[in-house]
Amino acid sequence: MIIRKKKIVILSLGMFLLLALLQASPVFAQPAIPIPNLNLELGTATEPEQVVGSLQLLLLLTVLTLVPAILALMTSFTRTVIVLSFVRSALGTQQIPPNQVLIGLALFLTFFIMAPVYQEVNTTAIQPYLAEEVEFNEALTAAMLPLREFMFRHTREKDLALFVNIANAEKPRSRADVALHVLIPAFVISELKTAFQMGFMIFIPFLVIDMVVASALMSMGMFMLPPVMVSLPFKLLLFVMVDGWHLVVQSLVESFA
Repeated sequence: MIIRKKKIVILSLGMFLLLALLQASPVFAQPAIPIPNLNLELGTATEPEQVVGSLQLLLLLTVLTLVPAILALMTSFTRTVIVLSFVRSALGTQQIPPNQVLIGLALFLTFFIMAPVYQEVNTTAIQPYLAEEVEFNEALTAAMLPLREFMFRHTREKDLALFVNIANAEKPRSRADVALHVLIPAFVISELKTAFQMGFMIFIPFLVIDMVVASALMSMGMFMLPPVMVSLPFKLLLFVMVDGWHLVVQSLVESFA
């Protein structure tokens, strides 16, 4: 029963985010997109209103495929999965851990990091809307506030100014004046820069081991032996001795504090 409620909350949050992004887009800014009733019947449309309703349903089902991407780009998932990929590349273990493990770990870390934000969205927007205490537009506005605050905390002013200038928008006087379609790409490139900075710091100790091993092999005249084969056990030993996964996950979680 608890798992079912969590699924309902996540799906509702995805719908709120998707509709918020569509309404923030200049194409769909006015009027607000109505949500069609899901009444699946096969027949011939005889009135224009029926055709419009069918097209709205088709559009809604099509854009639902964008929900995973929206949830990923508006949360901590981008930074988390990139840093974990850098760890695997620095170790040089090819496909170990496999992609399924890294993505799964990144998803659960994202749920853990974003839990306070999701709880606030659920408390202030989803539950009141399901209880019919607020209108849809009010719930949508309330749902976006915690996410916007999260993205603003981790977005650099330089990146935000870049997209404001590209959009030829007026200089915002407050955070409320920043459009969602401007904030999201600024947040994404800020996350990319932070993730690459953390990846650089992760690479340094393993690069030192590779250089030491390569120098030792060359001094012994062992030119035919790949240095990667010799350095891999030492890198794994170092990573295990310092409890590398603990340190990486701790750094990731604390970077969003």
